[in-house]
Amino acid sequence: MIISGEELGNFLSARHACPHDRLGMHRVGKNGKIAGVVVRAYLRDAESCCTVSNVTGEKFSMAKLDSSGFFEGFIKNVGEVFPYKFLAKTHGGAETIKCDPYSFLPTVSQFDCYLFGHGKHRQISKRLGANVRTINGIRGTAFAVWAPNAKRVSAVGDFNGWDGRYHPMRMLGVSGIWELFIPEIGNGEKYKYELTDARGNLTLKSDPFGSYFEGPPHNASVVFDSSAYEWHDWDWLAKRAETDWHRSCISAYEVHLDSWMRVPEEGDRVLTYAELGEKLSAYVKKMGFTHVEFLPVAEYPFPGSWGYQVTGFFAPTHRYGTPTDFMRLVDRLHADSIGVIVDFVPAHFPKDAFALAEFDGTKLYEHEDTRQGCHGEWGTLVFNYGRHEVRNFLIGSAVNWFERFHIDGIRVDAVASMLYLDYSRQSGDWLPNRYGGKENIEAIEFLREMNDTIHEMFPGALTIAEESTSFSGITRDIKSHGIGFDFKWNMGWMHDTLHYFSKDPIYRKHHHNQLTFAMLYQYSENFIAAISHDEVVHGKRSMLRKMPGATIAEKTRHLMALYSYMWMWPGKKTLFMGCEFGQSNEWQCDKSLDWHLLQYPDHRRVQNLVVDLNKIYRSYDFLAEYDVDSRGFEWISCDDCDNSVIAFIRRGDGNARMAVACNFTPVERTNYRIGVPEKCFWEEVFNGDCERYGGMNRGNFGGKFAEDVPFHGREFSLSLYLPPLSLICLVPSQCKRGN
Repeated sequence: MIISGEELGNFLSARHACPHDRLGMHRVGKNGKIAGVVVRAYLRDAESCCTVSNVTGEKFSMAKLDSSGFFEGFIKNVGEVFPYKFLAKTHGGAETIKCDPYSFLPTVSQFDCYLFGHGKHRQISKRLGANVRTINGIRGTAFAVWAPNAKRVSAVGDFNGWDGRYHPMRMLGVSGIWELFIPEIGNGEKYKYELTDARGNLTLKSDPFGSYFEGPPHNASVVFDSSAYEWHDWDWLAKRAETDWHRSCISAYEVHLDSWMRVPEEGDRVLTYAELGEKLSAYVKKMGFTHVEFLPVAEYPFPGSWGYQVTGFFAPTHRYGTPTDFMRLVDRLHADSIGVIVDFVPAHFPKDAFALAEFDGTKLYEHEDTRQGCHGEWGTLVFNYGRHEVRNFLIGSAVNWFERFHIDGIRVDAVASMLYLDYSRQSGDWLPNRYGGKENIEAIEFLREMNDTIHEMFPGALTIAEESTSFSGITRDIKSHGIGFDFKWNMGWMHDTLHYFSKDPIYRKHHHNQLTFAMLYQYSENFIAAISHDEVVHGKRSMLRKMPGATIAEKTRHLMALYSYMWMWPGKKTLFMGCEFGQSNEWQCDKSLDWHLLQYPDHRRVQNLVVDLNKIYRSYDFLAEYDVDSRGFEWISCDDCDNSVIAFIRRGDGNARMAVACNFTPVERTNYRIGVPEKCFWEEVFNGDCERYGGMNRGNFGGKFAEDVPFHGREFSLSLYLPPLSLICLVPSQCKRGN
């Protein structure tokens, strides 16, 4: 026996941290000369083993040093290592040819390690994780994981009986990356990493860079190679790259895949990615939305988190199919010219023991100090954005979704919690930054780098911030010292608007400022007017139930007035699923939307309205072109609180403009005069009192001629009929529609 008893004992007890130094083939010297080569293998369930030369076919016997399958053989008078395989015989007598994992060079280069260590490896998911590769003509899987403080790491799975003795990995220098290529391991193999952590504890961890996972309770990572998928959306991506989304329509339909639609005939099961591709794409196209926005689809263990407690940052959840199935869903949506936005959660992660928490026995991904590393309100952990490798992990995740899955945008959740060190913390429970302030400097730099990377690598890609504070520069360009997001959800507009419309109309005149206040900051950022999932859950009631009125019919009139106002107000749009047909019940994450409500006229009318609002928004190009440009808006009247009426103009280049008048009481307004900038015929292109929406077709007979009556500081004016609880839109006769 050439290997020492101590080292053999380390292998047998899974304590050997440098397996490549002993396993595989190595030259052996004697008296300063090469005496031959020694070959060692650790093979589970092998009764006997010999080394077979790939060149000559010659066999060399090996001695079994332990009943668990540790073999060693010495080949005399051979000066160099040579290509070989193992011929092993099992206890049942079957013979198998095995390639030796310890005969391969590292699949992660020194340059990869350097880039990762400096936080600059943009395609890190192609190096870390489990990547199916062919090396020297041999197909297998390259495993690599970052665990710098672990004492030993092994890849374990069904392929080795989940026994960490058989495939220990090597540490690559001081990078903290452990690596091993295992031949003949491919798609569908379940695996985890077995670590002897910094404290000497034996732990099992799923792969932080895993591309596919099995469901709870085991949560194993699954080897999955999706590289063979043939995309059909190259025309879409080329068009996206040329699109200026600040000047283009964005009307997003926010979707929770688990509860959008289910199959009651089959035990109320969820739809698969394939079924969603057919049904969701057709529905979104019919409704006229430009994008879908998925609540998080990255792997998560607890359904009640809606996906916001992520454990697999590189993997679409297994719940609806494979990663390839998710690709097909995106491809199908693109085929119908529908963009795909995905919620991205870099703010925090859960404490599940199988995932990122204390990954190698230390606070690796999270902060050491709980005043920085814990979200008490959510019971989750905060990423350490000051660590290069952690930033690289998160940016690599974002890049992975754009590159591998062709998504078109990310909506970053809980940005406010990232920006402020004192977010949801009491005095004394947080640490100030190095300048004594409460801003999280490392998180801000991470967000800037993430946005910059995405925009550089994926032209036309969108980044959207869900940010609820007045932090300045969220959507300002990075070169101008901003954070670099394309858009920000307008949480202030949403809060004030819902508060206003929840009031009985008789009291709305006392809250008129809630309609007008938003214009004071409307152009401080590039805003999206969003009515999201957060507004229809946890006792907040559905959008319909928020509205005043004794009957569903009355409530839908108020709801339609709100939606009409939302679509005509400047800014992009986002609406949560079910809101588009006035669902009565609060959203429940484990039940389908109440699609049966569409048999009733009131709900169909709300749906009709949203279809037409999207059509108006897409028909008049200047509405989107000037959504985030202050030149595209001017008040006509903002102070008629007694009548609860506001009027404004949306404008574009040349004579492109639209006059919008809103009556938010159930009282009709006759001969209501508003000032306009042109003397011409103003065509009524939208009327909320249309019979299609349950109204009485009261309006202005298709439009009105402007009169030489100065009003509202303008030379001309229109005398209008304003239907109750409705909004009307008028455009000059020479104003042309877009596409």
